[in-house]
Amino acid sequence: MIRCRSRSLRSQLSMIVLTGLVLEGSAAVVAHADSPAGSSVKEAGKHFQRGVTLYTEADYRAALVEFRRAYEIAPNAAVLYNIGETYYQLQNYAAALATLNRYLAESDATAPHRREVEQTIETLQARVGKVAISTNVPDCEITIDDEPAGKTPLAEPVLVSIGHLKVTVTRQGRPPETRFVDVAAGDTVPLSLSFGEPSDTAPVSSSSRTTGARSDGSGLITAGWISTGVLGAGAATTGVLAILASRDLKNARNMLGVSHADLASKSSRVATLSAVADLLGVAAVVTGGVTLTLWWRRSNSHEVRVALAPNSIQFAGTFK
Repeated sequence: MIRCRSRSLRSQLSMIVLTGLVLEGSAAVVAHADSPAGSSVKEAGKHFQRGVTLYTEADYRAALVEFRRAYEIAPNAAVLYNIGETYYQLQNYAAALATLNRYLAESDATAPHRREVEQTIETLQARVGKVAISTNVPDCEITIDDEPAGKTPLAEPVLVSIGHLKVTVTRQGRPPETRFVDVAAGDTVPLSLSFGEPSDTAPVSSSSRTTGARSDGSGLITAGWISTGVLGAGAATTGVLAILASRDLKNARNMLGVSHADLASKSSRVATLSAVADLLGVAAVVTGGVTLTLWWRRSNSHEVRVALAPNSIQFAGTFK
């Protein structure tokens, strides 16, 4: 379908080239070639013809630049037709619709391609939607797919091509905010973004966050040392009890008349106390290692490496 449009448009563009040459020749009659008006039309004609060549080579982006430059130098409704058709080939349906509507508004009723443009507009209307963008502060720059779309507050929703679109909102002194929206034909998608005031948030939040972080870090470290001490004391106490229970079991085995049930009870007590002592010892080592790591990370001058072993904490580095 696009190829058919391209072949048809090439012949149409040839006609527009002739129109451009006629306009240029007419301008030469009215104004001398060295006059500002004559030189402007001549320069616009060069950009226009270069745009036609690029279009026939399917270099649509370069052709668009040349056509737009030609219109900036010497505005002419015929050039708007070429710009709109080039946007169409680039699948920028919103820009194509807006440009071809301008062509109808700026050309007279007998202009060539008017009926064709009206039919194209009907097709394009089924390929566009809108995004209603609002911000909590004014003067935010809006871009859609990296193309400028205006500043907030926007008078009306922005006309966009259907599809997956990137909307970026930039405000001076704040990092850009980017959102992605999906727009179907005929949809008006609302999009609201909020920016904080830099003067209200920057100094206060920086100080409060630093203080809060230090306070939270100190609390965790203190709790860690306390937990390490409690777990270590529990491991030591349980270890001593396990040793005493082991001695009691050994003495019972050397005594006559001790029942098998009594020996089994004492053996179970030794095993339980030993297991609890081991668990408390491991927990103390792990808690102490984590706490030590946090403590050294908070220091402004340190270089330390901490490693946990089954029964110990190994660390090395420079301490200042």
